[in-house]
Amino acid sequence: MPHSGPLAGIRIVELAGIGPAPHCCMLLSDMGAEVIRIDRPGGNPVGGTDRNAILNRGRKSVAFDLKQPTATAAVLRLVEQANGLVEGFRPGVMERLGLGPEDCLARNPKLVYGRVTGWGQEGPLARVAGHDINYIALAGALGAIGDAERGPVPPLNLVGDFGGGGMMMAFGMACGLIEAARSGSGQVIDAAMLDGSALLMAGIFQSRASGLWNQPRGENWLDGGAPFYAPYRCADDRWICIGSIEPQFYRLLCDLLELSGPLWSRQWDREAWPEQKRQLAGVFASRTRAEWTHLLGTRDICFAPVMDIEEVAEHPHTRERGVFVESDGWLQPAPAPRFARTPGRIQSPPPRPGEHNDDVLSRWGFDDGEIARLRTEEALVDGTSS
Repeated sequence: MPHSGPLAGIRIVELAGIGPAPHCCMLLSDMGAEVIRIDRPGGNPVGGTDRNAILNRGRKSVAFDLKQPTATAAVLRLVEQANGLVEGFRPGVMERLGLGPEDCLARNPKLVYGRVTGWGQEGPLARVAGHDINYIALAGALGAIGDAERGPVPPLNLVGDFGGGGMMMAFGMACGLIEAARSGSGQVIDAAMLDGSALLMAGIFQSRASGLWNQPRGENWLDGGAPFYAPYRCADDRWICIGSIEPQFYRLLCDLLELSGPLWSRQWDREAWPEQKRQLAGVFASRTRAEWTHLLGTRDICFAPVMDIEEVAEHPHTRERGVFVESDGWLQPAPAPRFARTPGRIQSPPPRPGEHNDDVLSRWGFDDGEIARLRTEEALVDGTSS
């Protein structure tokens, strides 16, 4: 099937990794780019090697042993024909492989070379190991999430790996590709999860500057401290959440729940919040999640049931919009955002390492003899297609 989407015609070489780099390349592929994933022989079990490795969807895989000089030379031939390259290794690794920015841009001056790391390409921690939780800690995000009893609570790895890393790298690649098309020159993009996570905190920094965020963790208006912006347990031990920030939404919430009296006229009085939250907890504990959803689910109080991963596709709204899709038997998020004229799509299931060796290399200019020699030299390692 031909490529579709706003990035159709763009060619990306991806050096297989984990976390933000495959997330970035999934986004680029969903938007129509042809992404060739350079896998190590056998793949990386941490990053997933089977059809359920959703972050790897939409790519073709070639497996090279990059310890072999002929493998490096073959990757550089692919780079010559690519618009972009994405890698997620620690600083210095690509240079040691002979695939650093100087090597690649010398072969393709128009190349957009994307590098996503935790700490960035320079600085005291640049070559130190880390994970999402560490990067968001230094960005101030982890310290702002949680409460006094539990302390900081990790927001999965959404903020560092995927928000500050994968999405920021995809944004950087899109910007770089536009600029390269205009100028005819490529460049290196340094996307650090630390930097991206800090950028995601801009709104909280704004609240702090305006005096709206000056309380301990868990006692502010967006971190669960405010009774009108919090999750609540229901009678069936399931949860709902409300976000009735604006006065009109808050007034309707009070009307619908029959909350009256002086206590409920003090929406922004922090001294009233503990008692308001206690009473709201009692109200919401009186009915099941389904009952509250039926009563409040379409009212303008900023309400939603808290869905488990197993049930997210069952809500009428997510079902009608097709927010989640089943592809090759696995439930997963659909491509986003949506384009009216050039919609994105999932191009193919996640590849197994080396599954498309011959297909990719022949389409990218290698003849049969060259492919055979790469196999003989153990630079090209075949995977499995079943």
